[in-house]
Amino acid sequence: MAEKAKIIDLFCGAGGLSLGAHFAGFKTAVAVDIDANLTSSYKENFPGAKLLSKDLSQLSGRSLLEEAGFKANEISGIIGGPPCQGFSLMGRRDMADPRNALIGHFFRLVREIKPTFFVMENVPGILLGDAKAALEDLIDGLKGYEILGPIHVNAGDFGAATNRERVIVIGFRGVRIAQAELDKQKMTKKSFVRSAIADLPEPIAEGWGRYRNVEPSSYALQARRVRMGLGAALFKQATRDGRVSGIQPTLHTEEVQRRFSSVLPGTNDTVSRCPRLSWDAVAPTLRAGTGPDHGSFQSIRPIHPEQDRVITVREAARLQGFPDWFKFHDTKWHSFRMIGNSVSPFMSEALLSVLAKHI
Repeated sequence: MAEKAKIIDLFCGAGGLSLGAHFAGFKTAVAVDIDANLTSSYKENFPGAKLLSKDLSQLSGRSLLEEAGFKANEISGIIGGPPCQGFSLMGRRDMADPRNALIGHFFRLVREIKPTFFVMENVPGILLGDAKAALEDLIDGLKGYEILGPIHVNAGDFGAATNRERVIVIGFRGVRIAQAELDKQKMTKKSFVRSAIADLPEPIAEGWGRYRNVEPSSYALQARRVRMGLGAALFKQATRDGRVSGIQPTLHTEEVQRRFSSVLPGTNDTVSRCPRLSWDAVAPTLRAGTGPDHGSFQSIRPIHPEQDRVITVREAARLQGFPDWFKFHDTKWHSFRMIGNSVSPFMSEALLSVLAKHI
């Protein structure tokens, strides 16, 4: 078997881009992120990757490769989603937010390492006003790359059971790729909440439970599929045995439960603004909340379609497109941050599979 082409995942977080890359036929050789909570389970999910806990603004392309133990010609691609809170339409759109500068370091490292291709992911707000002008300047500063984008994409178009609009920029050299190839990856039929989570167990304090005794959908069967070379042995064996993690309950007061009981599918609770999911619809965008360095705000979590509670970590992971053996943080808070900050593996696999055909 030919060796898989190696890539670097910058701002890797939980690894949604890395996971899609592996499914598409690449291998993440190096992953970099400074947030220890978001990467807490990365090494277990990607045992073959080298994880660097580094501030990318302080790394040159040469020093990154030296620390990882690779030469530039061994790296085929760079992927990543630089922090985007300052650009988000849901937030304050603060162009002075220092996290915004990290997108410049992504493109700087592409210039210094010169991979065959790169994929940059961000929020739609990056195409507004000053943010758009800054992005265009960064793209113009690249030499020798054919560019596709910025392109609007939605994880729901690639099979995930959630609407998650994003913007991607793809660069490549030495090959020819048309946007029509990316468009062909879109699914003709949407995946709904029912197919994504109907077989998952109800919440239980131990955090582990068995799948419901129902016929699993093709979506659920894909989530239960164990992959070679990925994941921790304990979690993969549990999946084979019909057990799944991440189902700890969120405790609600009786008042909150009464309030949730009156929320119809597709509408929001008037106090918490939590939306109730509908079985036969795509879920809304799953939000991340913030880390300790930005106020430790919990994200708004959707209400289960039938039960008067917010969804579990595993239900959120399923909606986003993560497999059941994928491990998250030991706490619900950071687990939801990991999922809400991630790229859907459904979308990243679809997009990177096009590049894999040419690299």
